[in-house]
Amino acid sequence: PLSLPPCHHLARETDDKVVDEEASSAYEKVRGRRAAPTMVTELAGSLLLSSHPPALPLTRRLRRGCHRPGLPMRKLRSHVPTVAALSDDPIQSWILTEGGATQITGISSIGGGCINFANRYDTDAGSFFVKTNRSIGPSMFEGEALGLGAMYATKTIRVPRPFKVGALPTGGSYIIMEYIEFGSSRGNQSILGRKLAEMHKAGKSDKGFGFDVNNTIGSTPQVNSWSSDWIEFFAEHRLGYQLNLALKQFGDSDIYGKGQRLIKSMRPLFEGVAIEPCLLHGDLWSGNISSDKSGEPVILDPACYYGHNEAEFGMSWCAGFGGSFYSSYFEVMPEQPGFEDRRDLYMLYHYLNHYNLFGSGYRSSAMSIISNYLRMLKA
Repeated sequence: PLSLPPCHHLARETDDKVVDEEASSAYEKVRGRRAAPTMVTELAGSLLLSSHPPALPLTRRLRRGCHRPGLPMRKLRSHVPTVAALSDDPIQSWILTEGGATQITGISSIGGGCINFANRYDTDAGSFFVKTNRSIGPSMFEGEALGLGAMYATKTIRVPRPFKVGALPTGGSYIIMEYIEFGSSRGNQSILGRKLAEMHKAGKSDKGFGFDVNNTIGSTPQVNSWSSDWIEFFAEHRLGYQLNLALKQFGDSDIYGKGQRLIKSMRPLFEGVAIEPCLLHGDLWSGNISSDKSGEPVILDPACYYGHNEAEFGMSWCAGFGGSFYSSYFEVMPEQPGFEDRRDLYMLYHYLNHYNLFGSGYRSSAMSIISNYLRMLKA
């Protein structure tokens, strides 16, 4: 058995287990009085706007290991900002126009991850969750918005609805999305397994394997160029990319050479397997899984693409999936022959990414997986 290092977060966003129980909203008082904000969705690779009901309250969480303590609520003066002020702040401008609010009643920091900051904006039309990054342009958040929109469109599992992505005037970018108030637990494992399988079953692509935009896995670029062959896609854009990065960053020719041998030899692991492009969350670990107040599962901070459904379990070593999760999942998406033989292959992608992000603590786990497969495949 592998000796697994601690489960680092992937330096992605701001979600973990610190709950702001004091979150409140005037949503119920104004329901039906404001124009519905618009949701960012994906269609033919474009960002489109579609109407939807007003955002419900949402409480975000901070990941362990890299967060700032929450700051107290900062109350704002009760007036609509002037046009000049709005032009300087595109976030408040959107909320007070397209967001359907006439007054922002408070802004509270919900801390930040290693690369983004997070705030809750309370208004007379409900609450919004806003992430900002002071150094990276809108492309990162556009990828996240398209992924959230694609998952939301399946009408299977709850995700925060994205509303707006844009550039900050001083540099960097922001994303405005639905604010979901979380419950006190991660929810029912059986329901999570079933709803995730329903998303995989509903989210299909006629373009093959990939996604309309490249995105990030943590802060690592994730290339999603379309391919009709899953094994080639996974070899080039997942394992191959990470191996090249390890060689470039660390000069690790050993793991690179053995990893390339595995890539060239792994096709027999997929014999007799029917592989269809399924919409994947792409970064499904415990910090990106929660539940709302009614107990329904919620998944967050995706790195979406269309791929083999089994690749979704690549972070299972850091997700806490139990037997009831898998039983419910396979009732909807039947287990394929050789599933157990491929599990470590999909985990390898994330171990390599952890190695590239966090250093040598994850190298031994990645190398153990590679060596085990080379022995199994006699490569």
